[in-house]
Amino acid sequence: MHQQPAGEPGPAPGPEHELHVVNPATEQPVATVPGTTPGQAGAAVRRAVRAQRRWAALPPADRARLLRRFAAEVDARTEELARLEVAEAGHTIGTARREAGNVRDLLEYAAGGAERLTGLQIPVPGGVDVTFAEPLGVVAVIVPWNFPMPIAAWGAAPALAAGNAVLLKPAETTPLTALRLAGLALAAGLPEDLTALRLAGLALAAGLPEDLFQVLPGAGPVTGAALVGHPDVAKVVFTGSAATGRAVMAACARRVKRLTLELGGKSPNIVFADADLERAAATAPASFLDNTGQDCCARSRILVQRPVYERFLELLEPAVLAVRAGDPADPATGMGPLISAAQRERVRGYVPEDHPAAIRGTVPGGPGFWYPATVLEGHRAPARAAVEEIFGPVAVVTPFEDEDEAVRLANATEYGLSGSVWTRDVGRALRVSRAVHAGNLSVNSHSSVRYWTPFGGFKQSGLGRELGPDALAAFTETKNVFISTEED
Repeated sequence: MHQQPAGEPGPAPGPEHELHVVNPATEQPVATVPGTTPGQAGAAVRRAVRAQRRWAALPPADRARLLRRFAAEVDARTEELARLEVAEAGHTIGTARREAGNVRDLLEYAAGGAERLTGLQIPVPGGVDVTFAEPLGVVAVIVPWNFPMPIAAWGAAPALAAGNAVLLKPAETTPLTALRLAGLALAAGLPEDLTALRLAGLALAAGLPEDLFQVLPGAGPVTGAALVGHPDVAKVVFTGSAATGRAVMAACARRVKRLTLELGGKSPNIVFADADLERAAATAPASFLDNTGQDCCARSRILVQRPVYERFLELLEPAVLAVRAGDPADPATGMGPLISAAQRERVRGYVPEDHPAAIRGTVPGGPGFWYPATVLEGHRAPARAAVEEIFGPVAVVTPFEDEDEAVRLANATEYGLSGSVWTRDVGRALRVSRAVHAGNLSVNSHSSVRYWTPFGGFKQSGLGRELGPDALAAFTETKNVFISTEED
């Protein structure tokens, strides 16, 4: 592992900076990771500036080749990465395996873009005009705890492919997969005994050039703030809460710093009377119980046309109760625990224990941050539960009369990230999709995120787009060059 170089400023992190990783399903310690101090973060930026210049000078084909080698290392370790994600985040093993595969696929996809990041030749009088897509420099990617592994790759893969250096700050509770990814890029492993894990705060770069991809574990107000405020960090990619996103945006504004934000959601699932009701009800649980509801795209507001409202609830109940909560390492488990005791208390604050629920599942007894799948009816739901992002396995079902009311209810939120529309009427599907204020919509499905299509939100759900064919362009500046062909 790459240790902090001699002579670099910044004291070693003390106990007050340590991050304690706990298994959400067992409440047992998994690892202790030293956090990164502001001085260490500044030293990491300086090293990244030097590394980025060397990286950007490489031919695009060489950058692509190295990223594909990184992808191959991830592919060879998908099970190991998945097990780490289960241990630190409580994801079910099936979900975690898909997430590890997503990291591999993103690296492969981004690698292909490195050789296709072309400019334009624009016809002008008196000469030739061309544009270049220049890398920004150093990019800070600040990752949340709900999907720590794939979201790290959402920012890091295209940023690296476009010729930038990346400083990745994982969430305090979930640093292990980020550290392991950086180690895999160097083809260096973590100790087998995770309970004895002690990792230097800056410590891991890649088999990519030294210091190009560094992972900086630490607290948001300490490490994150140091990165956001550093003058040599050219762009910040932040995924997290809307409140924190606004603070990051304000800090970036002071230096006119580039910024991508992916924030919260309160997404609608709109079911019209002409829909395939059985399929709509059967698939609805996964739309708000995936990752135990800790998903910005969760369809936690289910809007059902009144003529089929009661029938939909009848079909929804067995589908929800069939999702088994339990040991996330068991492939038969459909839902794991919440990330922490604090998150469980937050969810409980939206739904008092004695509150009547239309549907309530069961969870294991004993240790673990468990919360049951819960469905509330809109007219009985606490007001906050119907409009605020809960980030737990809770959905509110509300009837509507017609298309206009469905759109009005769908848009009655400060968020606009995703949503679903269920109908057999193609015209209605298009009308409603255009009318709903959200960045990612699905018709007769709940799919929102594909690495080859754009992802991002309207309103308070964020700023900018990630993924898709234009992902690399978001990490470049357009430079225009005019070459005169006139004779003197």
